[in-house]
Amino acid sequence: MLVEFDLIRRAQAGDNAAFNDIVLAYRKRVMGTVARMISRPEDVEDVAQEVFLRLYFSLDQLRTAEVFEPWLHRLTVNAAYDYLRKQRRRQEFRMSDLSEQQVVLADALASGKVDLDERRQEKVRETVDALLGAVSEADRILLVLKEVQGLSLKELEKVYRVNENALKVRLFRARQRVIKAFGERDGSAPANTGD
Repeated sequence: MLVEFDLIRRAQAGDNAAFNDIVLAYRKRVMGTVARMISRPEDVEDVAQEVFLRLYFSLDQLRTAEVFEPWLHRLTVNAAYDYLRKQRRRQEFRMSDLSEQQVVLADALASGKVDLDERRQEKVRETVDALLGAVSEADRILLVLKEVQGLSLKELEKVYRVNENALKVRLFRARQRVIKAFGERDGSAPANTGD
């Protein structure tokens, strides 16, 4: 025990000086427990203050001074859990909650990710264009309508005026020619394998 039982009994009886002595004695321990439980160091002090507020208003409920420390520990853990529940409910992060260093880091990461994503997308576009350039115009148009523009087989039937089975065969063959062109593409100019 960091304090005498008599000090706890005096605080229970309404002695504010005794309560202040308890706060001073347990402040570091409470803040240490809170800091281990929550990830925002700037909120540790607020949660610790909440613990001591709860202690002040519920001290008269403590049956015996001997169970004070486990009881205070339970108050501390409960206050930290309450804080964590509120944080989970908020879910959004405001820019004002971030330090200047965190904002700069987030901006740098975001711009790096955007640059990387744009480069990847550009590379994919170039590859797709090269592969589509390696097949006949008829294959290219059919694949663009189906795979890029997302037309259904029913819609393609109206465009090509052929039945669904004939379209499936054409799509299969066009895809096979693209796959073949992809296999042949090893840095050299793609071979035109279309009809």
